[in-house]
Amino acid sequence: MSKLGYFSRYITIIKKLKAKPCSFSQLEQHLQNRIDYLQEDDDSLNIGLSKRTLQRDFREIKKLFGIDIEYSKREKGYHIANSEMDYSGLEILMESYDIFKALNIAQDIAPFVFMDKRNPQNTDNLFGLLHAIKNKQVIHFDYQKFWDEAPTARASEPYLLKEFRNRWYIIVKDLKDAAIKTFALDRLTNLDIRLTKFSYSDADIIIKNFRYSFGIISPNATTPDEIILSFDPFQGKYVKSLPLHATQQILADNEDELRIKLQLFITYDFIKELLSYGDNVKVIKPSSLAKEIKAAHQKAFEQYSAVDLSKI
Repeated sequence: MSKLGYFSRYITIIKKLKAKPCSFSQLEQHLQNRIDYLQEDDDSLNIGLSKRTLQRDFREIKKLFGIDIEYSKREKGYHIANSEMDYSGLEILMESYDIFKALNIAQDIAPFVFMDKRNPQNTDNLFGLLHAIKNKQVIHFDYQKFWDEAPTARASEPYLLKEFRNRWYIIVKDLKDAAIKTFALDRLTNLDIRLTKFSYSDADIIIKNFRYSFGIISPNATTPDEIILSFDPFQGKYVKSLPLHATQQILADNEDELRIKLQLFITYDFIKELLSYGDNVKVIKPSSLAKEIKAAHQKAFEQYSAVDLSKI
């Protein structure tokens, strides 16, 4: 079996056991039912499952994904044992795999699949940057700002990586002025990971701050705000299915509104996000944010006050 064939098999097993525990015969039947799907990655694949083969699959899943699969009489079958682990990374991996599979199929039905075109985000530096963060190594790189004609050389202490709106960013302390800065990976080139080590001085504070930030702008405040928003019921359905932030809590969900609470720093990125909802959202708290959103809407309205729309 090809490596991709094995990978497809492992993902299929994980998805099945994430849904509910299964007996050996149920897993065997599930894989057999998916044989056509799995053979798209390896046409030589033939599901001849044995308990020995399944235990080998479990060992490989543990090695690749850090997932423990065990048999439990109480669960009446095999189940994912380490249920307390953070599955966010695994969910993203499986989502990416599903998209990859869908795109391969879509080549045969191109007229029926439309995707937004976007440039690649230069994630080839992702692994190297993670290595530098983990090992506290200074990095040197060239960075091209949109408004500069030529890239500039940078030397930095890398603290964390953050993804926002399909772009990856690295948050660092610039060794030139000791300022905390954010750089987009798609404009970062010639990465050089040095042997020079650094110690985390204020990194913990920075990491905590970005945990309570919407977007990639470094907050000016020291403590995040408690933010309460009220969405109309229709828009609320979207906000429930795709939360604004990991801190989102639902306070009320009825025929009149979806009211949520967030713990966030109020940054430019977050204000722009709220403005994008137009009259579908109302800021309840804090009053300073409500006034800022109101002023922005008022300014937008005034741009049209002198325009005779009937002549357009």
